[in-house]
Amino acid sequence: MILERPLAGCPAERGGGMSSAWRCPACAEPCAAPRLLPCLHSLCAPCLRRLGALGEPARAGTAAAAITVLCPLCDAEVSLPPGGVGQLPPDYVELGRGRLGCDLCAEGAAVGRCQTCGAALCPFCRQAHRRQKKTASHAVTELESSKDCSQAGRPLFCPSHPSEELRLFCEQCDQPVCRDCVVDRHRQHPYDLASNVVHRHGDSLRMLLESTQQRVSTLEGVLSQIDGMGSAVRVRAEAVATEICLFASGYVKAIEEHRDRLLKQLEDLKVQKENLLQLQKAQLQQLLLDMRTGVEFTERLLTSGSDLEILITKGVVASRLAKLNSVAYSTRPSVDDNIQFSPQERAGQCCGYEVYGAILNKVVDPAKCTLHGEDLCIARQNELTGFTLLCNDTTGEQMGRGGESVRVTITHKDKKDCAVKPTVCDNGDGTYHVSYSPEEPGLYAVCVCVKGQHVQGSPFTLTVKNKFRKHPGVFHCCTFCSSGGQKAARCACGGTMPGGYQGCGHGHKGHPGCPHWSCCGQVTKSSECLGPPNDSSQRSLLRTVAL
Repeated sequence: MILERPLAGCPAERGGGMSSAWRCPACAEPCAAPRLLPCLHSLCAPCLRRLGALGEPARAGTAAAAITVLCPLCDAEVSLPPGGVGQLPPDYVELGRGRLGCDLCAEGAAVGRCQTCGAALCPFCRQAHRRQKKTASHAVTELESSKDCSQAGRPLFCPSHPSEELRLFCEQCDQPVCRDCVVDRHRQHPYDLASNVVHRHGDSLRMLLESTQQRVSTLEGVLSQIDGMGSAVRVRAEAVATEICLFASGYVKAIEEHRDRLLKQLEDLKVQKENLLQLQKAQLQQLLLDMRTGVEFTERLLTSGSDLEILITKGVVASRLAKLNSVAYSTRPSVDDNIQFSPQERAGQCCGYEVYGAILNKVVDPAKCTLHGEDLCIARQNELTGFTLLCNDTTGEQMGRGGESVRVTITHKDKKDCAVKPTVCDNGDGTYHVSYSPEEPGLYAVCVCVKGQHVQGSPFTLTVKNKFRKHPGVFHCCTFCSSGGQKAARCACGGTMPGGYQGCGHGHKGHPGCPHWSCCGQVTKSSECLGPPNDSSQRSLLRTVAL
């Protein structure tokens, strides 16, 4: 941990320093040395000590001596260093927001700084500094910019070598070091001047900052959508309430009682939806607040922090921004405004009267809708075929009513201009029958969408086969029987009989052993004809027998 060594006459010893003291946001007490928690909130030393006393040991996998505490400002769970609150980095951004006071008199505001001893000087002490013998040769520069007037210009000294200023940066240990450190504990470690490496580390922080800023914009948009959805839910609920009141006015006492019951159900539904939206909104608002805090702190650090301050703080800042950027959240409201009233729905009896009207909250879920059919993926050319779409709600139950927006497209995969126009029939019970008749064989892509979203199994590939080929021959036991004993009659099975018979017969060579088609030799009566065998020499000798 790098500590700032107080200079002679500095605020830590003589009460000088910033002209407007920083106040702890937790206890509102003035504090000259705020410390930075991993969540990028700053607290005074007494508040940090109280947090450390209340902390719990860290979870498995972290340092054994580390403890976890809850930040009193954002309720984030943070881990304190093993060495305690004293090893938390100072909040140089907060220290640099006020104007620097004089280190010698602790009364006036500093207008210059001695480059030899590093003291901040007011106009009176600056003149005295130049007149004194011991300090007359010191070079005093003016503090012109806001960065010069803050603590940013104050030198930081090595905790291991208090007389040495931190001017170098050890690449291997990822921390600022002094000249004595590089010849002692950091011997043979690659190092460079802090002013040379701060740009690289600052650029990495800027990249994280840009990513966080984009997420802030997205969160703001999501919160705006949630507010709009909350208004839509209320508007829709009010509209449905009006419909309910108009419908109930004709039934006097029974309908009025039924109306009150429906309004109570509607109010419960509205409250349920609003509670879910409020919960999501609160979670996203907290995330947005945390991100804004990180963004503001990082911007101040990169704007007003010195090179060393950026290097010292960049680890905890980068860790916090990366953690915030890794938080997953939904970019859509958790509920919708789908609240409908159906006056045709039977609602049972109220005060002895049959009443109608019910709140409909079932919403079709395309991901739960299914396709059914025996030959869902196979069809024949120029033959009417089809399948059934079953629409279900988010719980997987059948909708039980029609009226959904169903869109079906059937497109040839090889011929983009070849498409089949299907017919969709709404059965009124949550099922839809899709029929079509393809004119061209080949592979088709079938897309079935409900409310613009694909259902289960969509899209899928449909194979359209050629038109069914009927058998031109006869289904017989053998050629001898089917031809009436003609010697010249032949069969596609290729069988022959002794005695000059060129067709098949019982118990002779070539007979397949069961009834078969004379045109192609297939043994299944309901099969499609495949034509004569491919052997051209044999095919030229065969002749189909037809009775």
